[in-house]
Amino acid sequence: VGYGGGLWHTWFDRDLTVGGRAVVRGPEGRLESRLVLVRKPVCRIPTLAIHLLSGEERSSGFKPNLQSHLPPMLATGVREQLWEPPEAGAHHPVLVSLVANELGVRPEDVVDLELQLCDAQPSALGGAFDEFVFSGRLDNQACCYLGLTALIGAADASLATQTSVMCLALFDHEEVGSLSATGAQGPLLTDALLRIPPALGSAVPDVGSAAFRARSFLLSADMAHAHHPNYADRHDPEHAPKLGKGLVIKHNANQRYATDCFGANLLRAAARDANLPPCQEFAVKADSACGSTIGPISAANL
Repeated sequence: VGYGGGLWHTWFDRDLTVGGRAVVRGPEGRLESRLVLVRKPVCRIPTLAIHLLSGEERSSGFKPNLQSHLPPMLATGVREQLWEPPEAGAHHPVLVSLVANELGVRPEDVVDLELQLCDAQPSALGGAFDEFVFSGRLDNQACCYLGLTALIGAADASLATQTSVMCLALFDHEEVGSLSATGAQGPLLTDALLRIPPALGSAVPDVGSAAFRARSFLLSADMAHAHHPNYADRHDPEHAPKLGKGLVIKHNANQRYATDCFGANLLRAAARDANLPPCQEFAVKADSACGSTIGPISAANL
């Protein structure tokens, strides 16, 4: 089953691999959770040759059936039959062997898998002046990386004298609505913040937590859709973000973003203090649907 609202045509005819989590039985029989990424292309979803398409399929555009057209090809039946498979339980033995080899364990010690397909093509700098970042998953691993780097840098520089608590929350499942144990609609951030006042010595934890959250500033960071030169009509001409022209502050009257005037001005001031270009202001076209971020969800939960 496809995850989220994918652009499924982009998954066809490209090098794919698998990554995620494996449950592995350790030397003493204890179950361990291990992250895994098979670091080579292992499968592909081929499109149907144009010669085999019907006239209607050629004229109506590419509309794959997710059930029958999206399964990836991992190996040929002949090679699989010549191969002696290990005991693999619920998962295909070829896949289990790939994961076991990557983790350096025996296939029979792989108890369960939680994997997803992902693009195997490495990221690269491109363009005539190496000004573009060609990569999948920039939304939102870019902000996750930058946030973690900033938190580490701030802690190294001022932790001994810091009077505020710095916190970085990285959530799962934004693409499917964020309603999960580790999504923005879950208890992860709220529970973490509730534990901070008692750890700092608050005599009345509930009151201390409420005051602590009321005095806090929440910044939701993700990527913005830059002006597309081939689809210029899809943007508001006065509020279309330009590449390389500064941070983007997103606005929406229907609260699809959490931006308010106080927070926006704090971000503009931070950009000035860091000698960055002036912030850009983004608003979707009045006749277009607006996406959303986890900002309003997180703010409402707090």
